[in-house]
Amino acid sequence: MAFRRRWYVAIVWLAIFGAVAFASTTAGDPPPDTGSMPGIEAQNAYDLMRQRFPGASDSADRATAKIVFVAPDGQKVTDTDNRAVIEKLVAEASAGSSQVAGAVSPFRAGTVSQDASTAYASITYKVPSKELTDDTKTHLQQAVDEARNAGLTVDAAGSVLASPTAAGGLSEMAGIVIAALVLLITFGSMVAAGLPLLTAVLGVGISMVAIMALGATLGLSTTSSSLSSMLGLAVGIDYALFVVSRYREERGRGHAPRQAAGLAVGTAGSAVVFAGLTVVIALAGLSVVGVPTLTKMGLSAAGTVLVAVLIALTLVPALLGFFPDAVLSRRIRKSTTVHAATAGTTGNAGTRWARFVLRRPVPVLVASLIGLGALAVPMLDLQLGMPGDETKSTATTERRAYDELAEGFGPGFNGPLTIVVDAGNAAEPATAVQAIAGKIDATEGIVSVSEARFNPAGDTAMFTATPSTAPTSQQTMDLVNLIREQRPATEAGTGATFMVTGTTAVNIDVAQKMQGALIPYLAVVLGLAFLLLMVVFRSLLVPLKAAVGFLLSVLASLGTVVAVFQWGWGAGLIGLQQTGPIISMMPIMVVGITFGLAMDYEVFLVSRMREAHIHGDEPRQAVVTGFRHSARVVVAAALIMMAVFSGFVGASLSMIKMIGFSLAVAVLFDAIVVRLAFVPAVLALLGERAWWLPGWLERLLPRVDVEGAALAAEPADDSIAAATTGLEPVRR
Repeated sequence: MAFRRRWYVAIVWLAIFGAVAFASTTAGDPPPDTGSMPGIEAQNAYDLMRQRFPGASDSADRATAKIVFVAPDGQKVTDTDNRAVIEKLVAEASAGSSQVAGAVSPFRAGTVSQDASTAYASITYKVPSKELTDDTKTHLQQAVDEARNAGLTVDAAGSVLASPTAAGGLSEMAGIVIAALVLLITFGSMVAAGLPLLTAVLGVGISMVAIMALGATLGLSTTSSSLSSMLGLAVGIDYALFVVSRYREERGRGHAPRQAAGLAVGTAGSAVVFAGLTVVIALAGLSVVGVPTLTKMGLSAAGTVLVAVLIALTLVPALLGFFPDAVLSRRIRKSTTVHAATAGTTGNAGTRWARFVLRRPVPVLVASLIGLGALAVPMLDLQLGMPGDETKSTATTERRAYDELAEGFGPGFNGPLTIVVDAGNAAEPATAVQAIAGKIDATEGIVSVSEARFNPAGDTAMFTATPSTAPTSQQTMDLVNLIREQRPATEAGTGATFMVTGTTAVNIDVAQKMQGALIPYLAVVLGLAFLLLMVVFRSLLVPLKAAVGFLLSVLASLGTVVAVFQWGWGAGLIGLQQTGPIISMMPIMVVGITFGLAMDYEVFLVSRMREAHIHGDEPRQAVVTGFRHSARVVVAAALIMMAVFSGFVGASLSMIKMIGFSLAVAVLFDAIVVRLAFVPAVLALLGERAWWLPGWLERLLPRVDVEGAALAAEPADDSIAAATTGLEPVRR
């Protein structure tokens, strides 16, 4: 229908884009990314602070700047000249803008290091960072420059004077250009290469404006749109690629354009539906982890994938109706009946590779297992966290300020712990808080404890405890766990209770929650993969093999991420300035997304093998037939996905950068190593047993015609074929 009513289909999709774009112009701004994490102690403590300290949440949302001063060698910040420069900067910062709420001199606040080599001034603003005007930022920058010119080293921590991050736009565009080249080489036609790009860009455009339109209502953030655009481009190109490739194959067999489009949607389109649904299910399944940010990212990306599926099923065949012959390569357009009849039946690189694996299944299987296993080894040292300024380039003022504060005040100064004491049930709240503070101060690993600050009601207090170690170190994590383990003894006799929060504690709690959820989520995804593939392929061993291959590719990709982003191996090759812990949510996201992508390749490759098998090929020949028809397209799809994902390595958001890299290597391992080496080797060893299914289970399972067997049984409309192509119809 889409082929026949192509004008209507094209107009409907353009109308959808226009309507959603108009809705996005009237929508409110999307909310900023938040670190809300229900179910962890640090979040519970923060919620208590918001409840007991009126206005605390408003203050927390306001912009702040911490200006760090370092005296030249042999001098002190307390020297007369240096002190005058610092006081002048504080005065200018305080009076330089109506947006400034206050600026506190380090000499008045006591924020001077013990050796007087370093000091910092705190500046607070009346509005959030995104509402600061350029004039406000410029005035502060000018004051900082004047202090630097006077001989002091001056850097700023916080977001007010944050160095601009490198944009990923150029690298993303490079990824699209590479994808276009791969499509051109694969199809040998400008139109065939441009069609998947056009439909993918349209799908991403619709999804992005939809996220903008719903951002304020559903709380979708910029991270949600970044992940959606990454996946939307990748799967949008790939899904269209599979449909166009099957259309060209059917045209090469002599089918009329309209019938070829129907067969392409009925076969490759059915596989697209199944593969897309697996991606949607895996992404939507991220909501069970219980992390709001992860849920929003997963649902946004799932919606984008769903749009890509719908476009592949409707708009792609409609565009094929506009260009029925232009999508064919010049060789096919000029081919004779013999060429058309023999298209796709001669040997190619896929055929030769399949026969190579079939002759040596054991060495290929062992080599793939050893290679992926070795790459997965670093996964054993996986350390989760939320990298901060310490992982930024030393060219940024935030990183320099971080290092200067750590050197002047100790490594733990950048990650103080906030202790929230609920003394509502204590007979003497002040005494109870003092007792708890004293015991925490005596804990090994705590350098100092600040004075407690009470709320107006006098029933809640909070103070900071500064560790002796850096925020992301294992020693700090052990210290937080120790303070919590000693809670009963610390609270004993006080009548009060306390909780530990602060950025460092939040990151530790999030990492522990994500690490605890990783194995259960991986088990659920593996179980889902097994059930879905059992329905599709009506086999027990084929889905088991697929699940094992998926597990290998996921572990190898995560191991590679640890080696690069945590250990620093080859970090310079991708422009990574500093190493650090792996972002807490990244492994679970990679598991979910890679699952969907792995099922894409499994379905498109193995479904052609099963199609050949049910049409009479013996098992080993079915593997060769499947590779002859699908290997080239699968490799092209993998190269496209790798190019698109690699383009996001240059993104400004560290999470998107890391996810882009991890997905690129995951596709490399899954499509190239697992699907093209591990899968045929296992199928060669299993033989006919690969397609075995107990009779009782055969009767219970629903039938899913991914191979389009019902369509293949329908006779071709040879009169239309002859009239449209000008070629003699192929008799089979």
